[in-house]
Amino acid sequence: MAISSVRRNFLWWGLAALLILSAWIWWSGRTRPAVAAAAPGAAPVLVHTATVAERDMPIRIQGLGAVQAWASVTVRARIDGQLESVGFREGEVVQQGQLIAQLDDRVQKAQLAQAVAQRVRDQAQLDNAREDLKRYVELARHGAIDRKTLDAQRAQVAVLQATIQSDEAQAQAARVQLDYTRITAPLTGRTGALRVDPGNLVRATDADGLVLINQVDPIAVSFTVPDKAFAQVRDAVRAAAPGTAQNPAGSAAAPGMDSGSAAKGAAAPGPKGATALDRPIPGLAVEVYDRGGSERLGQGALVLLDNQIDAASGTLRLKARLDNPDQALWPGQTVDVRLILGDRANALVVPESAVQRGAQGLYVYVVGPDDAVRAQTVRTLVAQDGLAVVAEGLSAGERVVVDGQYKLRPGLKVAEMEAAGQTRPDGQAEPDGQAAPDEKAAPGNAS
Repeated sequence: MAISSVRRNFLWWGLAALLILSAWIWWSGRTRPAVAAAAPGAAPVLVHTATVAERDMPIRIQGLGAVQAWASVTVRARIDGQLESVGFREGEVVQQGQLIAQLDDRVQKAQLAQAVAQRVRDQAQLDNAREDLKRYVELARHGAIDRKTLDAQRAQVAVLQATIQSDEAQAQAARVQLDYTRITAPLTGRTGALRVDPGNLVRATDADGLVLINQVDPIAVSFTVPDKAFAQVRDAVRAAAPGTAQNPAGSAAAPGMDSGSAAKGAAAPGPKGATALDRPIPGLAVEVYDRGGSERLGQGALVLLDNQIDAASGTLRLKARLDNPDQALWPGQTVDVRLILGDRANALVVPESAVQRGAQGLYVYVVGPDDAVRAQTVRTLVAQDGLAVVAEGLSAGERVVVDGQYKLRPGLKVAEMEAAGQTRPDGQAEPDGQAAPDEKAAPGNAS
């Protein structure tokens, strides 16, 4: 009985302690927000804010591209012969028509001289036959010879005339063979490594050739976009005004070009005599950036929309032509490509850092007239150039927090962090005259 009584006492005391602990937890959770909200003397949280701006934003499709030579030619000998000399240094730029290799031409010169001599001999025979024909005509007029002899002489003259034509063709063929001993550059471009040294015997059937020449100015960029973007690209091509090319808003000229030259490079067709590939698709500009970076390497125009979608990868291949005077682009280079389809007029934009992700989706902290913040759910269309385009949830002119959100909760008061002598939200002091590294200017305002 004594043991049962002790056990019963322990149970009662344990139940009482559990009830007291539960009551304390409930009271703490109930009163904490009230205490926080009722602290009128609490210092506001220092944050950076920006104003929701309304501006035109370019509509872009991004893709991964590979730089290609605009034209690539493997120079090969067209006849067999010994390589005597080369007229370029490896890696240098050669001009179209420049002598780049010389083969031993003694045999070809001899063949040409033989063909010329053969023609001279046959020409002399033709001249003699024509003189005989004149005499035969005169004799036939007086009845001194029969008609058959006159016709035979006329046939002989015709045969010799045909022989002269054959000799001319043989001489021309010999000249062509002699020209083949002088190998010239078929285009202006940069040479690669020389594959055959002087003194070696080269053959027309050699697969490697003498040297590879790549045309790098202009240069091509081949890139792919998802197949679902085909309708956008097609509609942009149809909507573009003929003969005009689009210059993306706020974009600078390509490296080494002024803005006028960049616009001409995107709008103007290629030089006289250029092929259809040299002419850009009206209205579609292309920007090329280094892989994973923000440095723009060039700007040009779309020249190819492939005639089919790759079913295996689900991508559409496109090709752009870019001027490359400073050779910032190089064949084989991997780059990021932005295809400009048009402008999104009067878009609402905020710094990308203002948009936060929570359990309910994307949201931003909006600063009210009383400097109190509230969490506002938003829907964004795209993020580019450090800006997020907002489709729903914000209005132009509203203030949003772009830095210091981790210390905020709805209802707290905030104050704008000054650029000099203030403490950043992470607790570190900023040097005078220098803004916080992650401070972002409001769209449309100077940074």
